[in-house]
Amino acid sequence: MIKLSTFEEHLNEYRGAKGTPERAKFEADSLAFRIGELLKEERRKAHMTQEELAKRTGTKKSYISRVELGKADIQLSTFFRLIEIGLGRTVNLTIS
Repeated sequence: MIKLSTFEEHLNEYRGAKGTPERAKFEADSLAFRIGELLKEERRKAHMTQEELAKRTGTKKSYISRVELGKADIQLSTFFRLIEIGLGRTVNLTIS
């Protein structure tokens, strides 16, 4: 019989329990990846290049690239600027 585990159990086994340094790094890296993918998807929907987005928001193409790859630590205010000013979209945050 196959034993199924929850996602939380899987994370605990392979990334450590919540609160451990390994789990915190995994969660931070995961968030950076998801933010990057969201930005890339919205930029593409807007039919805009990284360079065009950078010009509209006063950043550099290399920074946009790093954010999209999940390799840059982005401030919330910068994320809002990229989405709202750069792409003309609205950001809504939900805390649960």
